[in-house]
Amino acid sequence: MENVLLYILGVLILVVGLAISIGLHEIGHLVPAKLFGVRVSQYMIGFGPTLFSRKRGETEYGLKAIPLGGYISMAGMFPPGKSHDNSRSSTTSVFQTLVQDARESSADTLTDVDESRAFYKLPVFKRIIIMLGGPFMNLLIAIVMFAILLMGFGTAQASTTISSVSECVIPASADRDACTDSDPAAPALAAGIQPDDRIVSMDGEPIETWEQITEHIRAAAGDQLTIVVERAGAEVTLTAEPLLAERYVYDDSGQIVENDEGEAQTEEYGFLGIGPAAETVQQPVTAVLPAVGDNVVAVAKVVLTLPQRMIDVVNAAFGPEERDPNGPIGLVGVGRIAGEATSLEAATVTDRAAYLISLVGSLNVALFVFNLVPLLPLDGGHVAGALFEGIRRFFAKLFGKPDPGPLDTAKFVPLTLVVVVLLGIMTLLLVYADIVKPISPF
Repeated sequence: MENVLLYILGVLILVVGLAISIGLHEIGHLVPAKLFGVRVSQYMIGFGPTLFSRKRGETEYGLKAIPLGGYISMAGMFPPGKSHDNSRSSTTSVFQTLVQDARESSADTLTDVDESRAFYKLPVFKRIIIMLGGPFMNLLIAIVMFAILLMGFGTAQASTTISSVSECVIPASADRDACTDSDPAAPALAAGIQPDDRIVSMDGEPIETWEQITEHIRAAAGDQLTIVVERAGAEVTLTAEPLLAERYVYDDSGQIVENDEGEAQTEEYGFLGIGPAAETVQQPVTAVLPAVGDNVVAVAKVVLTLPQRMIDVVNAAFGPEERDPNGPIGLVGVGRIAGEATSLEAATVTDRAAYLISLVGSLNVALFVFNLVPLLPLDGGHVAGALFEGIRRFFAKLFGKPDPGPLDTAKFVPLTLVVVVLLGIMTLLLVYADIVKPISPF
């Protein structure tokens, strides 16, 4: 029963974290919009029926039933069309109707409001600031979450203490894990190295990191290596001779590299047969931005290959394939991971809290990257439209032509509808895949 309650708690914490992130995202739009004089009639967190709202000044602030999104309603999002575009006829197409409805809805927001307070009337740079304000808030939240995670909790990394000592040397090409009589004994075992030994020096050089240990071992294949370890408070000097062994070559994504014939590539290196114990080390402030940057790059790679990634999700959800642990995952899947992390019996309270913070930070990175996609209705679509308008006006001025005026973004409403439908289909697919073929890091 306790595990079930902890599971629910983890999901609730994630939902609250997501709702707060969405709320701050919309504040990122709201604050500059008000500073630039745009009339904002609504600031809402969530979708569906309104649970609570209160009007302050000209803006209604509220919370809706489904806290999985949010919006602010700005006056004059679309400029009025040209005079010949404003009339309807019986031959008007569905797309033209959508465009005209969008223009009329935008015009309605300017009722009893000075047109100078319309969004489309702002200079290009101000519109870009307003639309980038939301993603910027998500990036800021991610930086704060990663700072708490890395500087407060720390990260697990290999220490100079030995956690395991191999019994033998098994070739990388061998399809087994157990030792046989034909396998040579591991040099570390033969030298007398024991678990919980802390390596102090190798060949007289002080050791402070696990990377130094591996460098010494790999370079000393076939040579005598003098190792000083700390054991039970005393220093013990041992001598080992690393064997020349082979292992698979892995690429940056952790996949085994294959040669032109399709065979797995191996490389030779010095092998001692020891494994490091992990220790949690708090990181400096300089580690925060690189960590966020790596996360941004990883999410961007997923977004850039999203069509193929979604095909993989479909194949996994409706076939025997496994889900790619680095592929797209929906909110249901993230919620499951949050629940599993919180209910893990082997994890400490600190570990559970750190994992939830990392999830919220990663979610905000995903919101930051995804909202920059240059398609309406995403923030990046509005930014792209403003940039195109600015470029068009610049060249018109450069060549002495009349100002072409604001870009008629209402004409992109049909495309926006297509994007919304595709996002809805993707969401439903991820929900189904997260239920029938979930991704679990545990």
